[in-house]
Amino acid sequence: MIYTDKVMDHFANPRNVGELENANGIGEVGNAKCGDIMRMYIVVENDIITDVKFKTFGCGAAIATSSMATEMIKGKSISDALKLTNKAVVEALEGLPPAKIHCSVLAEQAIKSAIADYYKRQGIDPTPIVGHIGDCEACHTH
Repeated sequence: MIYTDKVMDHFANPRNVGELENANGIGEVGNAKCGDIMRMYIVVENDIITDVKFKTFGCGAAIATSSMATEMIKGKSISDALKLTNKAVVEALEGLPPAKIHCSVLAEQAIKSAIADYYKRQGIDPTPIVGHIGDCEACHTH
């Protein structure tokens, strides 16, 4: 597989890795069956994601997409973060091999999962805002 320089950079030097003790939203997606598990931690203040970290167990593309996705939502409003698509993550990384597109889907879902958790902690039903967060399609094909 051929990876872009940007994918290699985010894999070799991932941004925002780790956990946030003060996270008020935590989302986890993926499963051990497909081999990629992403956990996102967000800190939301006044509707703005002021900090974000991730821990990803998976391939280089999973780590790179997690890293890029966190860069793209840091400092953004929740509504802007919810608009982030896996396609935008792939474009920001200047492409991914077709077999690795599911990693970008996981990154998008991890963000939505963390935002949904944030809303739940506020006593708000996240489903009308975030939508349904399904399983990664790739997980069903293994």
